[in-house]
Amino acid sequence: MRALVLSGGEGSRLRPITHTNAKQLIPVANRPILFSVLDDVAEAGIVEVGIVVGQTADEVRAAVGDGSAWGLRVTYIPQEAPLGLAHAVLTARDFVLGEPFVLYLGDNLLLEGITRFVREFERHRPDAQIFLARVPEPERFGVAVLEGDRVVRLVEKPREHVSDLALVGVYLFDDQVLEAAASLTPSWRGEYEITEAIQWLIDHGRTVRAEMLTGWWKDTGRPEDLLEANRMMLATLTPRVEGEVDDASRLEGPVAIERGAKVVRSRILGPAIVGEGTVVEGSEVGPNVSLSAGCRIEASSVVDSIVMEGCRVSGVLGLSGSLLGRAVEVRRSGRRGLRRLVVGDQSQVEVD
Repeated sequence: MRALVLSGGEGSRLRPITHTNAKQLIPVANRPILFSVLDDVAEAGIVEVGIVVGQTADEVRAAVGDGSAWGLRVTYIPQEAPLGLAHAVLTARDFVLGEPFVLYLGDNLLLEGITRFVREFERHRPDAQIFLARVPEPERFGVAVLEGDRVVRLVEKPREHVSDLALVGVYLFDDQVLEAAASLTPSWRGEYEITEAIQWLIDHGRTVRAEMLTGWWKDTGRPEDLLEANRMMLATLTPRVEGEVDDASRLEGPVAIERGAKVVRSRILGPAIVGEGTVVEGSEVGPNVSLSAGCRIEASSVVDSIVMEGCRVSGVLGLSGSLLGRAVEVRRSGRRGLRRLVVGDQSQVEVD
């Protein structure tokens, strides 16, 4: 079995962060989302991985390399434009032909991983298998209608309610899906939809079965989704102190202080992680905060936020629900109160 990981797409809903960052490499709990996807693939025993890349190809290649850090062999597959998941499958035709494969969206996070999902496919050997989860907003997803564990109908982002069973961003196929994808025309969204390819398999008598997700799952397509994923990942944090914490500071709850980090006269409320070489001084951080490497937080309070590497936050009280890109500087706040910021790389912001 092989894996096809999608790491193209423009991430338009995450701008301005994605003007200068591949959305799949945005850190959640200080780890790029794509790295967690590759962890899952390796844990399932899959070695051959194709990564479909677009305009951020160079950034993805630089981060992942040849895959040896995960024990994987990675092939990069350029996609001419983000024209849908079925189009990505067709783009990777030569890579997947003749083998069953996992299709894994590189901006999705699953608590349970994919090992059970892969094993159930190997046991039942359907023509396709999908992962499902109940969601409160089915209009945001592709959804499925079931008879038992057999899928009888799929609809992409339905305008009217047909089901609350959303397709999680992991699929398993044999190479018959190539014939299905090749038969498609663009949908009303202008994309070649994977739901329509799976519906083609159903309509042509192929077996499509479903597995229900047992843990949480997050499609990190929007800032609020990233923050929720950050909270979920931090909830699994193993407390550790590898940096320095002075006697005037307090760590409460699950907190990770990474190598070279310093906490001075501050309070860190877990779950929270302070990245390598980051300095927190005279501040309160957490809960649900990820500070990446090389940041400096001074005389500030930060809650429920992702702060990417090289940021500086100085004199800001009540920074909450925020997403700061790399090397962002946020300065001075004269009043206490909650402030929510989504700021792209190398920006400077002064708040009153």
